[in-house]
Amino acid sequence: MTKYYFEDFRLGDKWRFESWSLSREELIAFAREHDPLPIHIDEEAASAGPHGGLIASGFQTMIKCVRPFNATCLVHTATLGSPGMEDLRWYKPVRAGDVITPRAEISEIAPSRSRPDRGRVHFEFSGIDAAGDPVMVCHSIFIFLRRPEGHPAADPRPGELPSAI
Repeated sequence: MTKYYFEDFRLGDKWRFESWSLSREELIAFAREHDPLPIHIDEEAASAGPHGGLIASGFQTMIKCVRPFNATCLVHTATLGSPGMEDLRWYKPVRAGDVITPRAEISEIAPSRSRPDRGRVHFEFSGIDAAGDPVMVCHSIFIFLRRPEGHPAADPRPGELPSAI
């Protein structure tokens, strides 16, 4: 398995992943288990609320937008994990049947000042609806090991993987 290191990422690398949509049943099942607010699980209450009907949990939207990157790119890297997410924003409600396209872009790269064997890469994850509008945006930092001496460069780079744009 190819292993991508800190040096393999470039500022501005972008990925676009296969679009997804949720069925009403998927939306409600996730919310019942993880975010049981009436706007996510109760059709009648949601219809009387500010969104005029059921909407997906923002957490479900975020997971569905970040998972494709983790599953197709991050699993092939020398990541040490993430210290967390920042600036998670939900801009538009997602409803059953909405088509959402996950995207990722590198917004910052920096070698560690205190640990020369690693560096951090900042990613912006987003979900874009059929109208081209963001429904969700969040920023996450991942820590990657630097390439060991003598280890060949990755071919292709993560930004050149099939899901990259």
